[in-house]
Amino acid sequence: MFVPVVDTNQKPLMPTTPARARKWIASKKATPFWKKGIFCVRLNVEPSSRQFQEIAVGIDPGSKKEGYTVKSELHTYLNIQADAVTWVKEAVATRSMLRRSRRNRKTPYRCNRMNHHHVTLTPSTRARWQWKLRICNWLKRMYPINTFIVEDIKAWTKKNSPKWNQSFSPLEVGKNWFYEQIKKLGKLKTKQGYETKELRDSLGLSKSKKKLSNRFDAHCVDSWVIANSFVGGHIKPDNEKMILVIPLRLHRRQLHVQNFIKGGIRKNYGSTRSMGFKRGSIVEHIKYGLAYIGGTSKKRITLHKISTGERICRNAIPNDCTFKTYTTWRAHSCAN
Repeated sequence: MFVPVVDTNQKPLMPTTPARARKWIASKKATPFWKKGIFCVRLNVEPSSRQFQEIAVGIDPGSKKEGYTVKSELHTYLNIQADAVTWVKEAVATRSMLRRSRRNRKTPYRCNRMNHHHVTLTPSTRARWQWKLRICNWLKRMYPINTFIVEDIKAWTKKNSPKWNQSFSPLEVGKNWFYEQIKKLGKLKTKQGYETKELRDSLGLSKSKKKLSNRFDAHCVDSWVIANSFVGGHIKPDNEKMILVIPLRLHRRQLHVQNFIKGGIRKNYGSTRSMGFKRGSIVEHIKYGLAYIGGTSKKRITLHKISTGERICRNAIPNDCTFKTYTTWRAHSCAN
């Protein structure tokens, strides 16, 4: 695994080896830091060279899981398997149901909005493609990436019906929006699904049918093949280690819980802060070590494991936690 490097102005430079990064840190030439789960170093001096190799990101979109690969001609710097955002559609439906029910009670509510047709992206589609864009922005801040290669996805179309084909599917609308945003980060190239398969077969690689497994050949094999087709350099993967990225579902502040308790009282529900910490923040507890912040109750906070999301405790004292960084997803390495 290579270590991302940035200069004093946070501009990404070419990655370095862990051994060289340790020497820089020991000599105070660089300062270590974490960028949402990835260990990086920041140079405190002017770099000896600002020459860059061609670095591309291969993207394999998916409905449940997705693959990302950061690669140059000589090295595969990073493989990421990310879970897709899948809960927005049900959450919006529940929100609408609760809002309609409040209008039948003596409860504060916002007035009905009569026209929603001006929205180009539905909430679920927007969340899915914004999640992909967030990961691309995250990678762009760590590596000097200049090209993004995406496996193009298409929905069913009608012949001789251009008006239907332009906006009939949220998939097509979201994809086109994503492509326009990616062009602001670098060059965009696309590959068709059959082209990816041909590239994979030509290298003698196979893809697993277990799409939900945490294996390199589930999704990252396609993202690696796509990136390698642009930068070249390898006939088989030189690095199959992966980082698993799982988005956190943060419940925004709501008026109250859905079901009232004894006495007809409805408690407050939801927030993005817990006793001064942003939810999702990574902290170091004096007993449990590194964990991320969950909810709060009775002036105590809950801590969760970064690797699995499992709750460690629900009565941690805020003063026992040392803030490390803020993130909206869980990122941890996976032994392939």
